Amino acid sequence: MIVPTTSPGVRLVFVRPEDVPSIVASGASDLGITGLDYVAESGVDVEVCARLGFGRARIVVAAPEEGGISAVEDLEGARVATKYVNIASRFFDERGVNVRMVRVSGSAEVMPRLGAADAIVDAVSTGTTLMLHGLKPIETIMESEAVLIAERCRGDPRIESIVEALRGVVNARGFKIVLMNVPGDKLGDVLSVLPSMAAPAVTRLESKEPMWEVITAVPTESLVDVVYEARRRGARDIVVLQVERVVL
Repeated sequence: MIVPTTSPGVRLVFVRPEDVPSIVASGASDLGITGLDYVAESGVDVEVCARLGFGRARIVVAAPEEGGISAVEDLEGARVATKYVNIASRFFDERGVNVRMVRVSGSAEVMPRLGAADAIVDAVSTGTTLMLHGLKPIETIMESEAVLIAERCRGDPRIESIVEALRGVVNARGFKIVLMNVPGDKLGDVLSVLPSMAAPAVTRLESKEPMWEVITAVPTESLVDVVYEARRRGARDIVVLQVERVVL
């Protein structure tokens, strides 16, 4: 499916994520969003322009809880079910372990229970699905997440502008804008606990008592502690705002 956008000359093409690396490598699309695991599996020559911070998973070797398999070396001569045939083959070759690949396109977790495989290589996020099928992870092959890819990330101004825009959105997820009013005699104490990209913005307010407006960017993970400390040290009228884009 091809969808137009409000940006001139930019169209969105929706395809299966495993097909994205090959489509980008062929030049049919300038940019693509897919999983890093699919990039590694495809083996095509593309560049990762940005990690997008969602769709995180691990590609793991997993085996039945009961069966005596506790290490990769225990799989010598075993059957391994996976849709990641290339990733798995490279991994076992590097470890010097001979296995027989069982290619599957759907759920690999059921293969050991069906007797079609002795172990699997699959993507795991929480591990709940493995547990429900009586499987345990033995070793992690790679970490994966959604990535933005291109044949080359630099050299084409159109591609560079889109990459920069997406990076700005990804960066923004990690920050909140915090505004507060601080009495003059509390300013130094409050500023001492405020993080910022360069320095907080401080503006004198026209008020009866000496008062300053302070604006700063706060990492999302430390927001609660920062607001608490600022409030405890005298800040008031604290407002927290979403950030749309951060260009570093």
